[in-house]
Amino acid sequence: MDEILTTPPDNLRYTGKKHPPTDHKENGQRVYPYLPSDELVEAVNLAIILQRPLLLQGEPGCGKTKLAQAVAYELGLPYLCWTIKSTSRAQDGLYTYNNLARLRDSQLLGLGQITDPEEIRRIKDPKTYVELGKLGEAFLSDKTTVLLIDEIDKADIDFPNDLLLELDEKRFTIPETKKEKTAKHPPIILITSNQERDLPDAFLRRCLFHYIQFPNKERLIEIIIARFFGVTEDKSTIPEPENQLIEAAVAKFSELRELLDKEKGQRGKNISTSELIDWFDVLRRYPHDEVLKQLQGKLPYLGVLLKSWDDHRLYLSKL
Repeated sequence: MDEILTTPPDNLRYTGKKHPPTDHKENGQRVYPYLPSDELVEAVNLAIILQRPLLLQGEPGCGKTKLAQAVAYELGLPYLCWTIKSTSRAQDGLYTYNNLARLRDSQLLGLGQITDPEEIRRIKDPKTYVELGKLGEAFLSDKTTVLLIDEIDKADIDFPNDLLLELDEKRFTIPETKKEKTAKHPPIILITSNQERDLPDAFLRRCLFHYIQFPNKERLIEIIIARFFGVTEDKSTIPEPENQLIEAAVAKFSELRELLDKEKGQRGKNISTSELIDWFDVLRRYPHDEVLKQLQGKLPYLGVLLKSWDDHRLYLSKL
C-alpha cells in the first residue's frame, strides 16, 4: 500500500489493532474486540482520506455494524448510529422541525399566557424548534464523528438519492430558518446494506465499497477468543479445556454451515458469526467434557443456530 493511502488527514488512521477491554461500554452498550481483514482496514482508511462514505455489504451477522464502533473506539472519536427503517426519510437524519410545538407556543403567546421576555424571544426564534438528526449531529459536531447509517436498503427506493447532495458536499439547508449548515468536520460515514434491494447508481458513485467475506475457521477461532477472553495476540493464556471446546465448536459450526450452503445455495440466510457467538456462549456454560461428547452426535442447542423449521429438517435428514 502506498504511503499516501496509509496516512489519512489529521493523523486519523485505523489499524484494527487497538481493542477495548472486555468490560468496556459506550453509551451503555458493550464494545467488543473487532478483527478486520487487511483489505477492510485499507477500505476504512481510504474512506477517511477521500472523505467518502464506505458502503459495507456481506451476509447478515458478518460484522458490518460492529465495525463502526471499533473504528470510533480506536480513533477516540464520538460514535453515532442512524438505524434505518421502512418509514425513515432522508430529512429525518438531517433535522426535524417541530411545527406542533411552535403552533402551541404561538397560541399561548397570542392569548397572553406567556409574558417572560426571554421566553418570548425563544418562541419567536425559528431555530428553537429545529431538532437535529444523527447525520445533522455528525455534520455539526465540534470534532470528527464516526457515523453508522445502518441497513440503508430497508428504506424507500428514493431514500439514498435524497441524500446525494448532503453526502457529496457535506452540507444541508433548513428552509424554516433559511440557514445553510456545512459540516465543521466531515464525519467518517459507514453505511451497511443487506442487499435487500439494489441501490441507485448515483448513490453508489459517491461511495467506496467493500464486501465483508465470511471468516475462515482460523479467523472464527480468533473471533471467539477475542470476544470471550479479550485476547487478540498471545493465545497461550487460554486454558487447554477452553481451547478444545473452541476448536470443536468452530469445526462443528463450519460443517453445519457447509451443509446448509450446499443444500440451500443462495436461498435464504445461512448461519453466521453472530449465531456462532451465541452458540458458544451457551456451550461454555456447561461442563466442557460433557459438551465435547455431545458435539460428537446431534448438535446441542440447535435453536440457537438454526432459525427455521426447514433448516432443522434439512439438518436432521443429513444427520
